[in-house]
Amino acid sequence: MEDEELRKIREKKLEEMQHRIEQAHQPPPPVQKPAGVIVLDERSFERALRENPRLVIDLWAEWCGPCKMLSPTVESLAGEFTGKITFAKVNTDQNPGIAMRFGISAIPTLLLFSGGRLIDTVVGAYPRDPLRARLMKSFGIGS
Repeated sequence: MEDEELRKIREKKLEEMQHRIEQAHQPPPPVQKPAGVIVLDERSFERALRENPRLVIDLWAEWCGPCKMLSPTVESLAGEFTGKITFAKVNTDQNPGIAMRFGISAIPTLLLFSGGRLIDTVVGAYPRDPLRARLMKSFGIGS
């Protein structure tokens, strides 16, 4: 009887390990585009850096009031700069590795990448016009 129980436990553990291995080898989920802003996670982050020559990443969290204030601004700028700058969001509660990688200690924080390299960091809920001007300067975009 005891041997049968051990066999069942081993089979169940083996199935669980095989399932985890299969999940680890799945391609990253497709990048979603709500309101012109893509949603990134730790699996899709590097691909986004490679595929987008100019990328602004909004690091935010659901509980963050200033993040909620900045969100419409980011969406508006994403619409304005379509085809010139790609905008993305990363939820820091769900993706703490990204926040740790860039030493993020306050949110909202915008990370500006050009050619996959970090070129500027904007901390706080900037008003639209000053943020727009900073993006244009950082990315060398004329008005």
